[in-house]
Amino acid sequence: MKFLKNNICTILAMTFIFSAAMIGDASAASSVFDTAISKLSKLFKDTKSVLFVIGGFGLVALAFQAIFGKLKWAWFAALALGLAVVAAAGKVVDYAVSSNDGGTVTSTNYDDSL
Repeated sequence: MKFLKNNICTILAMTFIFSAAMIGDASAASSVFDTAISKLSKLFKDTKSVLFVIGGFGLVALAFQAIFGKLKWAWFAALALGLAVVAAAGKVVDYAVSSNDGGTVTSTNYDDSL
C-alpha cells in the first residue's frame, strides 16, 4: 500500500500514456477487427491441420493398443470424438455468428478446406 501512495502519480501518468497510445484512430477499429478475425481464422485452420495429423497418428496407436488389450476402448472413442468436435468447430462458430435477419453481425467465413 505504501508503494501505491508514493507512486500514484507515476502510475496514473503511465496508465494515461499507454491508454493514449493504444486507443489510436477510432476509424481504424473496423479494419483492426477484420484483420484480427482473418488472422485468427487462419491460425485456427493451421492449428486444426496439425491436430488432425497428430490425432490421426494417435488414433492408429490407440486402436492397436486397444485391439491387443493394452488400453481401454473408451480412450480411443474419446480421441475420435475430440477430433470430430475440432472438425465441426469452424462450422458451429459460423452458424453462431451469422445473421439471417439483415443485422450487422457478419459471418467469419471460415474456410473448412485443408
